[in-house]
Amino acid sequence: MIQVYCKNTGTTRSFREGTTLLDMLPEFPFERPYPIVSARVNNVSQGLKFKVYNSRTVEYVDATNPSGMRVYIRSLCFLLCKSAKDVFRGSRIYIEHPISHGYYCEFVKADGSAVTREDVDRIKARMRSLVEKNQPFHRFEAPTEQVIDIMHKAGAEDKVKLLETSGQVYMDYYSLGKTKDYYYGRLVPSTGYLTNWDLILYHGGMLLLGPNKHNPTLLAPYHDQPKTFRMFSENIKWNEIMGLNTVGDLNKSLLDGNGSDLIQIAEALQEKKIVQIAEEINKRYHGRNKVRLVLITGPSSSGKTTVSKRLAVQLKACGLRPLTFSTDDYFVDREKTPLLPDGTPDFDNFDTVDHKALESDLLKILRGEEVEVPEFNFVTGKREYKGRKYKLEAGNVVVLEGIHALNPKLTARISDKIKYRIFISTLTGIPLDDHNCIPTSDNRLLRRIVRDYNKGAFTARQTISQWPKVRAAEDKWIYPYQENADVMFNSAYLVEFAVLRNHAEPILASVPKNCPEYAEAHRLLKFIHYFVPVPDNEIPPTSLLREFVGGSSFKY
Repeated sequence: MIQVYCKNTGTTRSFREGTTLLDMLPEFPFERPYPIVSARVNNVSQGLKFKVYNSRTVEYVDATNPSGMRVYIRSLCFLLCKSAKDVFRGSRIYIEHPISHGYYCEFVKADGSAVTREDVDRIKARMRSLVEKNQPFHRFEAPTEQVIDIMHKAGAEDKVKLLETSGQVYMDYYSLGKTKDYYYGRLVPSTGYLTNWDLILYHGGMLLLGPNKHNPTLLAPYHDQPKTFRMFSENIKWNEIMGLNTVGDLNKSLLDGNGSDLIQIAEALQEKKIVQIAEEINKRYHGRNKVRLVLITGPSSSGKTTVSKRLAVQLKACGLRPLTFSTDDYFVDREKTPLLPDGTPDFDNFDTVDHKALESDLLKILRGEEVEVPEFNFVTGKREYKGRKYKLEAGNVVVLEGIHALNPKLTARISDKIKYRIFISTLTGIPLDDHNCIPTSDNRLLRRIVRDYNKGAFTARQTISQWPKVRAAEDKWIYPYQENADVMFNSAYLVEFAVLRNHAEPILASVPKNCPEYAEAHRLLKFIHYFVPVPDNEIPPTSLLREFVGGSSFKY
């Protein structure tokens, strides 16, 4: 017999060796407002069919937990892919990226005709049929060469490339009926678990919507994001031109010795976009509405600071003289910082910024008055004035960077006609394979882990523990305004994960196995191992990546 301690109940029960987590669940009665979809065993995510052979600690999770939601969405993607294949023989489906609180899927029919609403309805009907039948998902573990052969026979060359470059001895794959597929994490036990979802026609493809992350009995709220979609499409277009549609393609290219070229291309594409933005600002500066205020925002670790600095350089090259500062300079004194419900400081709250003082100073500067701009001392927690004075003269444009820069309340008394708004995000445009897209937040979390550790600010464990609060603040204070932007800048870097791997691997490995944060550290470690590592010696000092891995020529 083995002893299993359940965190949900704080109790221990005895079971026979090989008992599944699903069979154990009835022995641990606890309040379950939503269905249990997966569990953590010794702080590692596992499916409910996982068999336990030794004494372990178990924590059951539902879809309100990010780990549980990933299991649900992964399973939903398999359901969609099988259903599309069943209904349209010879078709291919590509789950490309998250958007509009769902997942954009390109669907290519065998005859090449456009996707219609009737096509989507037929696929939805097949998905519902499989849910009603409650068909089981089966997991198999086999030598990687055998899994590669299975994927090759299934015509999944995208997965073949990924697995060939994984360096793993054994891999697992899944089946649903006669359909075999590869997914990089666990699935729910059967299709009957997948009761809450929708599939709609979206921008010539399909949008797969899953449950609301706060209440899985509700559907995720749909919001069209045409500007964000165009940014994704632009990124995917460049990947296709270079023949790099998936991580398997990228790995093959890196192994062929193309790392230096790919770094130079990635840098050139970002610089080209920054130049285009600077030229547009210059054009509008001399145009009818005479842009005078550039507002730059983006979520945590999106690279706002470096983009702001590189934009300032390009604006100077256009003949403009930017006056740059940050909303952080107008933080209220630390003791006045709003608090979260748990009593900790809410540094992302709009009221953390003295927005009245900031708007007043902006209005004065834009009227041509000389204004002394403060600097926030993060050591003392107070605003300080050190003689930095700004006065708007010919050729000057004000550049304001910060997480609240696009919030209309921040500059409500300033005419929109003289504003140019930039939203910076990190939209990973390359999926692992055709059916496994990469969460866009993973880019930023890995960046933040590496930067925090290198600066001695936080350990990986501390950064991971803070991340849910960071994400919640972004959903509340930043993302609602992204579609208000005049332009969007994608700071994701084609070879970013390959570069970050060397930095992040030892940092993530330092997270103790006996803490809750190990679950996320373990997931991220597994994830970055899909990428062939690339040294950062060819990353230039002005690169956006240098803000996170160190060695930047910019002062922060």
